[in-house]
Amino acid sequence: MSVPDPVSISRRFASSATTGSAAQSVDPGCDGRAPADGTSALRMGLDIGSTTIKLVLLPERLPEVPAGAPADSASGSPVSPVFAEYRRHNADVRGELTRLLEEVGRAYPGAVVRGAVTGSAGLSLATLMGLPFVQEVIAETETVRVCDPRADVVIELGGEDAKITYLHPTPEQRMNGTCAGGTGAFIDQMAQLLHTDAAGLDDMASRHTTLYPIASRCGVFAKSDLQPLINQGAASEDLAASVLQAVVTQTIAGLACGRPIRGHVMFLGGPLHFLPQLRAAFERTLADQVDSFTCPDNAQLYVAIGAALLSSGEPTPISELSTRLATRKALSLGSSRMRPLFKDAAELEAFRERHARAHIERAHWPVPRSLLRRRTRALGDPDDALDGELDDEGPRAASASGNERGRGVPGR
Repeated sequence: MSVPDPVSISRRFASSATTGSAAQSVDPGCDGRAPADGTSALRMGLDIGSTTIKLVLLPERLPEVPAGAPADSASGSPVSPVFAEYRRHNADVRGELTRLLEEVGRAYPGAVVRGAVTGSAGLSLATLMGLPFVQEVIAETETVRVCDPRADVVIELGGEDAKITYLHPTPEQRMNGTCAGGTGAFIDQMAQLLHTDAAGLDDMASRHTTLYPIASRCGVFAKSDLQPLINQGAASEDLAASVLQAVVTQTIAGLACGRPIRGHVMFLGGPLHFLPQLRAAFERTLADQVDSFTCPDNAQLYVAIGAALLSSGEPTPISELSTRLATRKALSLGSSRMRPLFKDAAELEAFRERHARAHIERAHWPVPRSLLRRRTRALGDPDDALDGELDDEGPRAASASGNERGRGVPGR
């Protein structure tokens, strides 16, 4: 989805070299120090999604947190990245990730990492880099377990996916299927219809006075609802808020499917992190059944942080990872295929010659009675058309239209 300018957001938790992205200073929290000599091992998590890439570097050793300790305790967050980056890949996943790793390598010369990859677009790239792959729901719930074990339900929206994960009392995970309705891509599409971006949509929604029912199951249906309202002069602020409310309705109705959302709810993912009015729409809708809501400061990075927490394997220089990604041959994405019916022209010609030997001449209908030698009639119907015939020249196949067959043989 679109994010407030600049699109590439870099968050450095300690002083580092500029990488060409917009940087912002963030409180480093506990143990959030960059390696002084660039040689300390770090944990690296990569979340490669349908529209964005998230990279996180964590210290090798994380402080021990007592089981059940709240995330906002006086000791601070148990997980505080040394470096984090969130950027669009614009469908050039491999190229953008290669550039990102090169930038990190320049920012931390000689840095060595234990890495893991997650995300819908990460499996093949993990193989190319020789890193383990972690399923994204497992990575996300690991971060929630470490940072906020009180959470009962996690609602996450991504570029093209939406998830509701129930943690207590009975774990269960719900995710959208092939349709991206009600996700970041849907918000982008509706924002374009209103001549703005996702950040502008959120800003307009903050000034709404009326909500209209808008379908969010599909972008086409949503446009069918929005366009008449635009033509009738409905306020853009009201339309923007209605789009966000439609996302909420789609998420709850399409994923919860009747299971109540209760207790402590956590919002994760880029859309919910960058769009406060989207969070407000969820809160309005669920206010009667939820005890509390929270959206962590690093909500858009939780999956990448989970991959870093679960990272394993031998330490590898970041420069080596970027080299592998840039030089190794891409894996074939095609599935296994059946042998073609004819592998070449010669095989096709042999097939035609073989079947031409059994040629049966086709005769027109009706067949002249003088040529008829034998009829094969349909069982029990003496007026049915001929199925086949024999004459002095051998077998023939008789053909007729349905109307001709229905009339029987002329002259009878």
